Amino acid sequence: MPHEAISVFDMFKIGIGPSSSHTLGPWKAALNCLDSIRSKGGIQNVISIEILLYGSLAKTGKRHGTDIAVMLGLAGEHPETMDVNAITLKIEQISSTCELVLNGEQAVFFNPQQHIHFLYKDSLPFHPNALTFLIAFNNGDHLSETYYSIGGGFVVKEGQTFSRENIIELPFPINTAAELLHWCMKTGLAINEVVLENESTWRPEAETKSGILHIWNTMKDCMYMGCHHFGNLPGGLHVKRRAFDLNNKLINGRAYHDYATWIKAIKAGGSSFNYTLDWVSCFALSVNEENAAFGRVVTAPTNGAAGVIPAVLNYFVVFCNETDQVDEEKVIKFLLTAAEIGSIFKKGATISAAMGGCQAEIGVSSAMAAGALTEVLGGTQRQALMAAEIAMEHHLGLTCDPIGGLVQIPCIERNTMGAIKAITASQLALQSSPDFAKVSLDKVIATMWNTALDMNSKYKETSDGGLAIQLPISLSEC
Repeated sequence: MPHEAISVFDMFKIGIGPSSSHTLGPWKAALNCLDSIRSKGGIQNVISIEILLYGSLAKTGKRHGTDIAVMLGLAGEHPETMDVNAITLKIEQISSTCELVLNGEQAVFFNPQQHIHFLYKDSLPFHPNALTFLIAFNNGDHLSETYYSIGGGFVVKEGQTFSRENIIELPFPINTAAELLHWCMKTGLAINEVVLENESTWRPEAETKSGILHIWNTMKDCMYMGCHHFGNLPGGLHVKRRAFDLNNKLINGRAYHDYATWIKAIKAGGSSFNYTLDWVSCFALSVNEENAAFGRVVTAPTNGAAGVIPAVLNYFVVFCNETDQVDEEKVIKFLLTAAEIGSIFKKGATISAAMGGCQAEIGVSSAMAAGALTEVLGGTQRQALMAAEIAMEHHLGLTCDPIGGLVQIPCIERNTMGAIKAITASQLALQSSPDFAKVSLDKVIATMWNTALDMNSKYKETSDGGLAIQLPISLSEC
């Protein structure tokens, strides 16, 4: 059976908030479009460019920074490396001069108000997150390319085909949880070990581990910065950051100066239930407040759900280890396992809120975290998959209804709930026997997908239903 080869670095991408499908995806689409321009007409020969945003990208694009993302991508900036503090200045410069320098090479007249079109009533059939680039060259030729941002920063170009030669053949091909378990049972390997073997198809093991630790370091930086930034989030809702005050309250005056000493200071406060619970919430809040403020985050598997996995992994680092030293090998195992569970959801359902509602984002991230935590706490492969199933089972039907189209309410708090549910699901699985489980992970993924198909489109990242219309905010207010 054909299988889709998805790497850990496909599931965990470093980017800029607030949305993986509405910010990172369009940004990557713009970069891909530059490659097409370069090969089909030459960047130096472009005289004009227009962008059409369809469906969900149009309805919440302003609040998710879709227009900002495509301009930065066309300017040749990369989301993993661009200085987040330079974004505002760059966009103001484009707007004030009405000039966009494609890939830093070719200046073209570009007025964002005139050349970016939000087609609120139009949607393309393949996916709600669609955008088209219309390019004109000085010889009279034209180029039109349409891309779909399908969730988690994954982008598909319309008409794109893959030859057999470009398909990666993994030693352990996996589409479903049952297939993952099959390889674990056949080889005796843990889930993370199976995944590491597959990753070796792309690169040496040492390179994979180094890359995963880079992902973790980005997550750590995001958490730490989120706990030390205060004020209101941008966008017009005037949402007050909470991680800063919560961190100060919980740390209770204990001194620290970086992440390592911060962890020691947190551990020194004890491990009572309330204290632990508050810190897990603080970790999750900090990441998603950074995400809402156009900070650098890791898709896990999306930006809107970026706080769950770092919060649960930091919970493991702080409260599940007797020493102050971070066990990097266990961090690597955690993220390998989480990535594989996320990829199974992507293959069997979706990780796009525009397709499946928030169950596809917070639900999937919670399942990823639950399975990964279970494995690093010593659970079996079947217990890890059981934990992932439990976490998703209790997110089924969760809608995506961001107020004002911003990734703030209820998105930020939902990350705290997803993290807590992941820890609870892990504990339930560790105290249970999978032999008596009635629902498999594959069954819950199928249920999630069927639920997504039945869900009314107004509950899928459009701000047309749910909480978004209980507290209506006009675009002009944001």
